Amino acid sequence: MSRPSEPSRSRSSRSRSSRSGPSVSGPSVSGSSAAPDEEQRLRELGYRPVLARRMGGFGNFAISFSVISILSGCMTLYGFGMGTGGPAVMLWGWAGVGLFVLCVGLALAEVTSAYPTSGALYYMADRLGGRRWGWYTGWLNLLGLLGAIAGIDYGAALFTGAFLNLQWGFEPTPEKTMLIFVVILLLHAVLNLFGVRLVSVLNSISVWWHLAGVALIVGALVIVPDHHQSPSFVFTEFVNDTGWESPLYVAAIGLLLAQYTFSGYDASAHLSEETSNASVSAARGIVRAIWVSWLAGFVLLAGLTFAIQDYDATRDTATGVPPAQILLDGLGTDGASALLLVVIVAQLFCGNAEVAAASRMVFAFSRDGALPGSALWRKVSARTQTPVAAVWLSVVVACLLALPSLYSATAYGAVTAINVIGITPAYAIPVLLRLRAGDRFTPGPWSLGRWSRPIGWVAVVWVAFVTVLFCLPQSSPVTVDTMNYAAVALVVVLVLATAWWFVARRTYGTPTTAAYGDDREQAELAEGIV
Repeated sequence: MSRPSEPSRSRSSRSRSSRSGPSVSGPSVSGSSAAPDEEQRLRELGYRPVLARRMGGFGNFAISFSVISILSGCMTLYGFGMGTGGPAVMLWGWAGVGLFVLCVGLALAEVTSAYPTSGALYYMADRLGGRRWGWYTGWLNLLGLLGAIAGIDYGAALFTGAFLNLQWGFEPTPEKTMLIFVVILLLHAVLNLFGVRLVSVLNSISVWWHLAGVALIVGALVIVPDHHQSPSFVFTEFVNDTGWESPLYVAAIGLLLAQYTFSGYDASAHLSEETSNASVSAARGIVRAIWVSWLAGFVLLAGLTFAIQDYDATRDTATGVPPAQILLDGLGTDGASALLLVVIVAQLFCGNAEVAAASRMVFAFSRDGALPGSALWRKVSARTQTPVAAVWLSVVVACLLALPSLYSATAYGAVTAINVIGITPAYAIPVLLRLRAGDRFTPGPWSLGRWSRPIGWVAVVWVAFVTVLFCLPQSSPVTVDTMNYAAVALVVVLVLATAWWFVARRTYGTPTTAAYGDDREQAELAEGIV
């Protein structure tokens, strides 16, 4: 691989927003039909373009759709949903959560259109609220993205173990599952080193794979089994295996299945520096990924639930994966194995897209001096224009986050909760700051217009609700094994971020001027010097 290079900065970029007050409006972006000059826009925001802009609008939508991945989130946490509210909460919870998440996505898309950078959420917060807002938003976002890699790829490892169990009697012990997980992480790291064009192609394939996979799974479960559950069972059956007595509390906890699945759509924003017409395409990518996943996910959950043959046996399946048991009971070993393979491939697509998004966040956060060893993590390969070191850091940290799964059966649930508790608040902070800014905020080409404030406030209130909700214990009695460690992880990250702030505050900050807009640097870029 060619010697990596790293983006440099002019001295003018070192002035920080905290010293001159938050920069709210920024340079205006034309709302005309002509596509904006995204490279120039990036320079206006203070950054020198060093990543390859080779992703189109469909590819940008595809990465968020792939990260949401209904065949990953819905299938992986289906067993969790069976005991925390059962069918009624899974189906109606999906419908309700999807509506609120769409509001969050719409509000976030509007701010993304104004600030299309790889830093995404933390850059928006920095611009709209100041350095400290950006700092904590960035650390929350990073925690969520890295937790998502761990959750997605460990889920793929669980399903791979179930597939091997069906085919060859493989016993998916924690140690063997962890080994499969590490292999998957290495695969995703290698794929991401080939450049964003390959990532974009794989994500585009992923869209059709997911949609065709849902159609195939639901179609087979409708046609083949002789017995199906009644609509009354699917939409009204309530199951509580949590140990808590309050049905309302259990139903609220059961929303984790949907809320966990509906995360990661900020991937469109993180890939904006590699997307053509990003000021529009990244915003559209966020919204489209949510509503397409919302509809397809409901169909998938309904199809699985109608096809349950024995509820208790499915929940306690020897495969360790309840959806695998549903497929096995309804379609037999061969049919179940074939469809499990479809799900596993979809999960691999999902994990690969998440590594791409997380590595761009690591790159951007390091570019602004926020991480220990930032000089290394912000380096970009001169050959592929990919942040190689950031890719490796992302998969290594994800591996460390999943290691407790070797010792605790509840650790995987904690990893998924870490993903939600980290990334969900980070979605709302830029939206809240945009609402606070009022008319001082200059929208980009993609705007909600008069709906901006009502949708924005719905988004903020919803995120505040689920953030508190997912810090609560999920099982009773609360023991070392059943404790919800998401709140602990949140506190640890905030404490570490605060401690590191006193070390990095002199070097961290987003540029407040057009640092890379002079004629000399533009000429260098035109010659391919990066």
